[in-house]
Amino acid sequence: MRNAYPVRAPNLASRVLNGEAIIMNPADSTLFTLNETATVIWLAADGTRTLREIVETEVCTQFEVDPETAILEAEEFAASLAGHSILRFAAGTKGQE
Repeated sequence: MRNAYPVRAPNLASRVLNGEAIIMNPADSTLFTLNETATVIWLAADGTRTLREIVETEVCTQFEVDPETAILEAEEFAASLAGHSILRFAAGTKGQE
């Protein structure tokens, strides 16, 4: 998963307030509130960088966290969002599923 390209699912409603994202999945009206670190990943998940690249360039530079710990936690977070169909992964070529 760390070498896959995360991309936000289409048709979601989201807003960032005080550094934390609030996301609504209109398919089932589920609301998600993300902490600041998760919000950084969410905002960067545009299908142009791998999860590892996002963690290394965004998370590790903005927060004091060990890169290996950060990628493990990011994988868990991303898998959780994917399980709720609000994040998808493209493998291989940037941005292609």
